[in-house]
Amino acid sequence: MVELCSIEEIEDNSSKGFQLEQGALFVVKKYDQVYVYSNSCPHIGIPLEFQPDEFLDQDKEYIMCANHGALFEIENGNCVAGPCAGQSLKAIPFEVRDNKIYLL
Repeated sequence: MVELCSIEEIEDNSSKGFQLEQGALFVVKKYDQVYVYSNSCPHIGIPLEFQPDEFLDQDKEYIMCANHGALFEIENGNCVAGPCAGQSLKAIPFEVRDNKIYLL
């Protein structure tokens, strides 16, 4: 099991990227719920963020691909707008234990 970080390290309505041996991924925290996805746009497989740790749109309602403007629902990774509409981000299995996020 790989420890990513403490939940307190990610502010609510924000995101944080990680580069691990297993690949690039990111965590989104919204309303104190945590979601973990592979950092790869399903359209052409490029990283989603333009600036480090900036995976959300301006209103912090969707995950956004900075290159194509595709929008993904935070809760399930489904693309609702953009060139990959109908596709989804790859969810990464994780668990929260003792206020820390671990990959499974």
